[in-house]
Order: sequence, then structure tokens, then C-alpha cells
Amino acid sequence: MNSKSAIASFVCCLMTMIALAQGDIPFEKSYFPERKSELKEAYKSLKEGDAYFEKGRFGYKMAIPHFLKAQAFNPDNALLNLHLGMCYLFSSNRVASIPYLEKAYKLNPEIDPRIHYYLGWAYQLNLAFDDAITEFRKYQSQLSSDEPDLLKLVVKHVEECEVGKQLVQEPVRAFIDNVGPTINKATPEYGPVISADESVMYFTSRREGTTGGGMDENLFEPFEDVYVSYNRGGDWSDPVNLGSPVNSDDHDANVGLSPDGQWLLIYKDENDGDLFECELKGEEWSKPQRLPKTINTDYHESSASISYDGRKIYFVSDRPDSRGGRDIFVSTRDSKGRWGEAKNLGPTINTPYDEEAVFMHPDGKTMYFSSKGHKTMGGYDIFKTVFENGSWSEPENMGYPINTPDDDVFFVVSANGRHGYYASFRTDGYGEKDIYKVTMLGPEKPLLLSTEDYMIASVAKPVSEKAIEPSVPVSQASITLLKGVVTDAVTKAILEAAIEIVDNETGEVIAGFLSNSKTGKYLVTLPSGKNYGIAVKKEGYLFHSENFDVTALAAYQEVVKDIALKNVAVGSKIVLKNIFFDTDKAVLRHESFAEIDRLMKLLNDVPDLKIEISGHTDNTGSATHNQTLSEERAQSVVQYLISKGISSQRLVFKGYGKDQPIAGNDSEEGRQMNRRTEFKILEK
Repeated sequence: MNSKSAIASFVCCLMTMIALAQGDIPFEKSYFPERKSELKEAYKSLKEGDAYFEKGRFGYKMAIPHFLKAQAFNPDNALLNLHLGMCYLFSSNRVASIPYLEKAYKLNPEIDPRIHYYLGWAYQLNLAFDDAITEFRKYQSQLSSDEPDLLKLVVKHVEECEVGKQLVQEPVRAFIDNVGPTINKATPEYGPVISADESVMYFTSRREGTTGGGMDENLFEPFEDVYVSYNRGGDWSDPVNLGSPVNSDDHDANVGLSPDGQWLLIYKDENDGDLFECELKGEEWSKPQRLPKTINTDYHESSASISYDGRKIYFVSDRPDSRGGRDIFVSTRDSKGRWGEAKNLGPTINTPYDEEAVFMHPDGKTMYFSSKGHKTMGGYDIFKTVFENGSWSEPENMGYPINTPDDDVFFVVSANGRHGYYASFRTDGYGEKDIYKVTMLGPEKPLLLSTEDYMIASVAKPVSEKAIEPSVPVSQASITLLKGVVTDAVTKAILEAAIEIVDNETGEVIAGFLSNSKTGKYLVTLPSGKNYGIAVKKEGYLFHSENFDVTALAAYQEVVKDIALKNVAVGSKIVLKNIFFDTDKAVLRHESFAEIDRLMKLLNDVPDLKIEISGHTDNTGSATHNQTLSEERAQSVVQYLISKGISSQRLVFKGYGKDQPIAGNDSEEGRQMNRRTEFKILEK
């Protein structure tokens, strides 16, 4: 043997001795002399796993089963354990990465200079914040000043761990429940959006049976499709693929839904990612229409939410005027239906890091979004902010256990504020990501009696079962949810009618909707702090009006109001519910003008119409006084119409005093109904 061969043999023996001493066993024949056939199969699995692993994050999930076969044969290979740990860390089951990373480091502390970073992140995801900080500090000590981005990354991780420690010590009271196997399968389900009353849910899934049958070559999974499920008495129905035209042969993902469930916003992987809108016409969705260039750009627009009145759209983009990677922008729709130039929501909301998954609550002022900036406990956290007095409040972290050290995104909230829905990876899941329902429990009761027996009232805080103090109410949104069905008053046929919401203070039409042409259903949300006029109109019918004065302190309420429209026929009579007078006076208040203008439009549309305007009172006061007051009020309406160009020959006014009540006068509610202005068709 020459000297070079001797040296090589010595080095080989030395490496073998080091490996054996540390327990790092390579996949070589000399270590498995009696298991050659098994080694061959294990080595094959190892190489198959390596092929996927080399694809980067897109291949990690597919590499895992191959690596596990190789690891079952040889559990003591440091590099294999490292790669398994990385595959879990960068794919779905991140907590599962810990034992493999720990073992890789134990087998060979020099296996990879990033091992401390990987361990730190894995511990952070598992809520082991002190251990995570220790590992991050070790990794930080290895970095030089020439690596500012890595130094910044590690410092942020440490800050997240400190936030996480605080949030875990003060958990929010909430139940977090998997919505169940009807919706969640072994495949990923995510991006839930709901109507304001929680009657319908749309979500995105990569399950088999996707439209067109295409496969994502990067993720080795089916393309995304949009599915719908209906709430049947608290149980969700079997999901149905929306099919064409909403779903295509490519990726289709829902990102937003109008409160009434009639407008769906979807994301398509076109032009680097654009946003589209679809309208529900009866039971069929319209073909997706790309939102205009004021919203979609050559950059990536990823999620969006429509305001309760349909006049604003909040969306996420990484366009050049972002403060960080992705920012939240807003665009306002003008009176002609055109979306204006987008505006960045500014530094209170947007950080130098990414913001994502914006959701505007139907109360018109509360926004939920996910962010990697602000004070997070890791990845994206969900934040809440409120627009008041012309500015957004400082975003508030929704807290643990709603937020975790992993990514928490696409959080939507019901109109009453009691329930939230989002997707998360958790150990009780049915597959990868599952959809979960969050029930907000409100503040904890102060205990008057103590006992050793406890019931778990949240995931983190116990409540004594013998607490007898008054209950603490759960905070609910200050909003009125008005819904019902529009029909023909005589035939009961379903009608598609236009519904306008008017700010009675300004007379401005602040929102317009259509009832569904197939079901007649409508749903409108009325945020607190305004006096609203609701007008329901359809050609050939008399309009119907309602009045809602939603005070700033009003609690959440749902009002079911079925509306039967009357044909324009002689004898038809309508109560004008948005005509207002001061107490015991006949001068019209300016809040009345929008209602009378609707009546004026009807008279202009049907030029042969002759009507009677009648005034009515309750039974308070003398008959003579009530008769005079009712007649003067009816006359005021007629005079206003004449001043707007309606011929006096088409108008009759009459006062009926207290003689034609429509409700009992023994309650304030009944007396208020009796104090009214009506019109009746006399000739057509």
C-alpha cells in the first residue's frame, strides 16, 4: 500500500469512528452488513425523498413519506433527520419537526449552521418561547454584521416570542371548534367567507373533483376551487362545487362576500394575481368580471372585502406605493358605479412587513386583517381596528388562542360579532388546513364563591361552577340586520325589487341592492348611529317604505320583514313611513323630503295617477284638534308636491284625525303607528 492509499484509509477509518462515536450513521453497506436488500430499498427511498427535497418548499410535503421509509430503516442519520425536520417545519405539521431537528443536532452539532434557527422557529411554533429565544440567540451569535437581513429576522423572532409569552399568559375567552367533517376533509380547506347572518359559507379547497381536473405541479395537489355550504339550523350542509363559470380549469379562490351574499369576490392566478367579482342572479352566478385597473395592477392583488353599503372595497396589493411587501388599500365607487383610484390606508394599518386578508365588518367601521408587523406572536396574526372620528384606531391583536405563532389569516366575523371563522392547522384537524369557528365568550365573570370543582369555560381559563353573580353580557356589534322576502301582495309571486337605503338626515341614498330574483330574499345591514329610510321599489308596483332609527348605543338585532308590494291599482293604499313632523306641528322636517321625492317620481312615471294624501293621529287630545292637525299635515305634503311641479288637479288631501287607527292606542308603539301619513290611488 502506498502512502496516499494509507492516508486515505486512515481518514476513512477516522471518519467512521467519529460517526460511530456521535451515532451519526451513514447509509453505507459497511454499517449494515447483514441487511443489504433492506439498505437498497431504504437508499432508494432516500434518493426519492432527496429529489423532492431539492425542489425547495414546494417539494417538502411530497418528500416526507419517502424520508420516513428511509428513516424507519436508519433512524440515526443526522442529515436525514435534519431534512425531515425541515420538511415538517416548512410544510403542514410544523410541530412534528421538533424531534427530528433535536435528533439531528444531537447526532451531529455541526450538521448545519442554521440548525439553531430551525430549532428556534420550531420551539416558537410549539409555544416553547424561552427555548426558542435561547436557540435564536445562539444563531444570532454566529451571524456577522455583513448579514443585516438575517440579524433583523432573528431579532424579530425574539420580539415575537416575547409577545407570545405575554399573550399566552392572558388568553382571550373563546371557544375554537372545528366546523366538522361535513366541510373539512383530508384536503386543505381555507378562506371561509360568510353572509352577515351566517346562513351561507363559501370556502376554497384543493379536493379531488376540481373543475377541469387540473393539478398544481408545484404543490402536487388539485387546483383550487370555490365551494358553498348552507347553515341548516346550526349544521352545515354538504359542500357543493360552484362549478362554471365561477370555477375554471385553473386556480379559483374566494376572498370576499357582500353581507347579503349576492356579490362574491374571487382571486384568479392571472396577470400575477388579480381580483374578480361575480353577482348571484337567482340561483346562478354571473361570469367573473375582472375588477378595473384602479384595483388590479401588474402586481399581485390577493384579497379583498366589500363594505356593507357596497361603496368601498378594501384590498391587498404589493404595488410600488406599499409601505412594505403587501399593504391594504381602499377604493370608493362613485355614483356611476366606477371604482376610484386606490388609496393606501396609511402607517396606522400598514407596516414595513406584509398585511393580508382584509375583512370589513357589516357595522361599517370595524376592520379585521392579518399582519406580520405590529405586535405578533409569529407569522401572520389577526388584528382588529375601528374607524372613528376620521381615523383608524391602533390595531389590536385578537389574542391567544385565536392567534398562534403560526400564520393566522382570512378571519371573518358574523354581523352580531359573536362568531368568527378562519382556517388553521391544528392537531384535531381532519387534514391539512381546516376551517374553524370561533365563539367569543366576552369578559369573565367575577367569582363570588370559590370551590375546588371547576368547569372549563374556555381553552385557557376556568370558571367556578358555583358562581352565582349576574352574567356578564358578551359584547355585540351595534348593528341592525334587516332581512325578508319580497312578493306580490296579491299573487304572492316572488319579486326582484330594488332596495334603497337612505340617510334620512342628509337625504342621501347610501346603498342600493336587489332582492334575489329566484327566492325574493334580501338582507341589508344598518350600522348604528343613523336614522334610515328603506325603500323597496319595482316597476308597476307602489313603493314600500320602512323607517329605522338605529341609535349609536343600539344593541345588535335581527329584524325579519317580509314585504308584499301592491300593484298600481285604484284603491291601493300605502303608509309613508318616512314622513316626519315635530310634535303637534304640521311643518315637514327635512328628513321627509327623500320619501316625498319617491312619491313624486311615482307620479311622474304614471302621469294619469290621481291620489289622496291623508293624515292620521292617535287618540291623545281632543277630536277637533286631532282632525285639524291631521288635515294640516296632509296639506303640507300636497303643497310640497305642488312646489315640485305636480299638478294640484292630481292631488287631494284629507285629515281623518283619530278615526282610522291601524293599531291599539293603549301603548306607545300602537299610538306611534297610528300617527301616520298615507296615500291612496283614486284614479289611474
